[in-house]
Amino acid sequence: MKISIIIPTYNEEEYLPYLLESIKRQDFTDYEVIVADAHSTDKTREIAKSFGAKIVDGGLPSVGRNKGVKAAQGEFLLFLDADVIMTRGYLESALQEFVEEGLGISISQIYPLSDNMFDIISHDFANFFMKYVETLKPHGAGCYGILTRKKLHEAIGGFDENLDFGEDTDYIEKIGYLTSFKVLRDATLFVSTRRTQEEGKTGIALKYAKSTWYQFTGRKISADQLNYHFGHSEGRKRILYGVCGEGMGHAIRSGVIIDHLLEKNDVTIFASDRAYQYLSRKYDDVYEIEGFNTVYEENEVQYRRTFTKNIKWVPLDLPHNIRLMYNVAKAFKPDLIISDFEFYSNILNKILRIPLVSLDNMHVITQCYTDVPEEFKRDRFRAASVVRSFIQRPRYYLITSYFFPPIKNPDKVKMFPPILREKVMELEPTIGDHILVYQTSDSNIKLLELLEEIDDEFIIYGFHKDEKIGNLTFKSFNEDEFFDDLASARAVITNGGFSLISEALYLKKPIYSIPVKRQFEQILNAMYLDKLEYGEFHLELDKESIEKFLSNQEYYREKIQSGFKHDRNQAIFNSLDEIIEELT
Repeated sequence: MKISIIIPTYNEEEYLPYLLESIKRQDFTDYEVIVADAHSTDKTREIAKSFGAKIVDGGLPSVGRNKGVKAAQGEFLLFLDADVIMTRGYLESALQEFVEEGLGISISQIYPLSDNMFDIISHDFANFFMKYVETLKPHGAGCYGILTRKKLHEAIGGFDENLDFGEDTDYIEKIGYLTSFKVLRDATLFVSTRRTQEEGKTGIALKYAKSTWYQFTGRKISADQLNYHFGHSEGRKRILYGVCGEGMGHAIRSGVIIDHLLEKNDVTIFASDRAYQYLSRKYDDVYEIEGFNTVYEENEVQYRRTFTKNIKWVPLDLPHNIRLMYNVAKAFKPDLIISDFEFYSNILNKILRIPLVSLDNMHVITQCYTDVPEEFKRDRFRAASVVRSFIQRPRYYLITSYFFPPIKNPDKVKMFPPILREKVMELEPTIGDHILVYQTSDSNIKLLELLEEIDDEFIIYGFHKDEKIGNLTFKSFNEDEFFDDLASARAVITNGGFSLISEALYLKKPIYSIPVKRQFEQILNAMYLDKLEYGEFHLELDKESIEKFLSNQEYYREKIQSGFKHDRNQAIFNSLDEIIEELT
């Protein structure tokens, strides 16, 4: 046997057939193929068997390659990744140049399976760089056709199995110091661009730049330092998590859930707008997608403008988002999709047939019986239509809420108290001298004029300035300072946003709520706030109602004390763990 071709794999059913077919079509035939598989859960082994390959148990790439060599009969060893394709005449050309040059180890030049200009230029540069430095330092980024002699592999003890990244370059360097190294000039491989698609152009460029710098300066770098993984941790489920980017409530809630999930699972996240900005600072595996946004004007939802704005971008956003999510999902191979009111996760569920779980506060609108006055029924109809269009037929609806109307389908719907951050739950509430005012728009001048007439102190967030005018203290947003002001407030004046209302209730703060007009989710929040006597719901601001609310705040505080219950997120954590176990 002249040459043994060794391919480490983990769930490579999409790419392996193309490589094996390209090997089969070579004119040179004195070879064997050994697939060292790391316990794939897809059809990788069946595919390898159908092409007549030897199959051995693998592991991390270095482990798989070494196990492959133990089963090898060839004088020469060729190590390939599963996502490459041999060009015509590759084996004959590579072996001929290798022998004629008297080499001990070599790598191949690579060309992308893509017509994208970035991919072409970056791979051309990689080829140039490897050739430029080949006489200075034996080096190879990625296992792109490492060709060597079996006796040299055995002389250095094979690939270093203690390295979880850069084991290929370490291997090339060790053999290169014993003999001669070269980048083959004629033999070339086609390589997939899946890493660029999965991690983005900037991410993959930075990883290779960082790893190359470390290796050229004689330092080792780990997979954890580069957030690089081969396969997935055994026993851990893989969860794809989609997060709506409108407002901050979805992002903050998802952050708490993701922290819990990461204890036992691998999680990849898709998010848009503010959710992406927030989550990408906390986690590594976060991908930015385009999302939908509501248009507000003078504290009122503008449905026509919202529709016009979003429909304009759908033809561009839809293919971009689905292509990105599909490519990442094919590589990540999720066991479950969780959506916090994120539209495209729902579409991915229908394409890939992966179980979907909905986790948000929005579905109280469609999955519960709510008692709504006639004047708001049109708004409810619009809101319900939107909610239904975003998520269809998940396996479970997990709904967070501080009010608990009757559930329509108890077999599929579970309700829980609001999800709160640990930072909020650690606050010690006191009753201070001020009222906290939070506005999401700085155009509400009427509110300021009313507050100036009231004999009380107000700390106001949302106007993007630091200034004191009479009894009004304006503050730019700072999370720590905001929490301190919230914890020490006597009461809260805000819109109908779910997150702040939930945090205020946990801290036993009465709430005066002026929801955004025609925004039914906020209207419903405010209605139940009023119904449970945790505070008051008002469509319009006036001095008399604010003063009346402030005079009754002690009564509302007692109602919150006796009525609002929270379990520090334990019930939803436990239920989610059970659902993951059930569905995966």
